[in-house]
Amino acid sequence: MHIEIRRLVPDLAEDYVRFFDRTPHSDNVDDHKCYCVCWCNDDSEGKDYSSAQKRRDYALKYVKGSSIQGYLGYYGDEIVGWCNANTKSDCLNCYSWRRYMSSIPTEQTTPDIKVKSVFCFAIAPQMRRKGVAKQLLERVCQDAAQDGFDFVEAYPNKAFVNPAEDFMGPAALYLESGFVVCHETEDKYVMRKSLG
Repeated sequence: MHIEIRRLVPDLAEDYVRFFDRTPHSDNVDDHKCYCVCWCNDDSEGKDYSSAQKRRDYALKYVKGSSIQGYLGYYGDEIVGWCNANTKSDCLNCYSWRRYMSSIPTEQTTPDIKVKSVFCFAIAPQMRRKGVAKQLLERVCQDAAQDGFDFVEAYPNKAFVNPAEDFMGPAALYLESGFVVCHETEDKYVMRKSLG
């Protein structure tokens, strides 16, 4: 199945939030309307993400200001997938990095080494297991190479937990796309693909 992939730009902000209005990460709809605001290049200090409406409002602001970056997958006129991919060094102060990623090495994030991080996938339920995430990941890698990045990096769980907790995609997806494990934490792999 072929989907059209578009880089997220400010003009797609309304499309983006409508996708998240309809596509939570799990069956617990109210709690998981995340709008992906916790993975962005904005400092999370003092931000209130406590309700879906607040997260939606931040999402509109962040997309229009290019703080949330990534790719939308369209099947016809409908968005069926999302991949959050942003510059690693720009996202170290976001909410989710601070809360969940303290064990991930950052020593190689320097001005001389540019790393694009894949933080999240959200795929419409009816389109799961149809290759949407793979196509989105291929586009991330293609554009990162063109944009002068040295690596694409991802942080999948070592073992499947549940759909809400496995939003970074399975390790097998990355292995199939040429990534290798370069570091391990207790629960996660750090996987990289060299673009050089």
